[in-house]
Amino acid sequence: MRRLLVAMTVMAGALGLSVAPAHADTVAYLVNVTVRPGYNFANADDALSYGYGVCDKIRQGNSYGQIIGDVNTDFATNDQFQASYLVSQAANELCPAMIWQLRQSAAHYTGAP
Repeated sequence: MRRLLVAMTVMAGALGLSVAPAHADTVAYLVNVTVRPGYNFANADDALSYGYGVCDKIRQGNSYGQIIGDVNTDFATNDQFQASYLVSQAANELCPAMIWQLRQSAAHYTGAP
């Protein structure tokens, strides 16, 4: 795996592409989860706290299914799309370095029955 990463980095450099780590974008996260109906966060701080809490769960090794279940419970919904949207927004915008770990834990997720 390490060899592949090194090879990809060298190739990107040879092609003149920059290889930079992903950075968090709190504004994009806030826009995407506060404008969309269903979450009803009281304020931006609550929305950010919740998103960073999702990131912490990913970091701690909770599976995608566990995190989706927590979101469904927290927002009193069974809407899988709503839950997955919030989790993906948190991962993509607040902790992009955790995306691979989240994807790995979602590999065999089949959703609620």
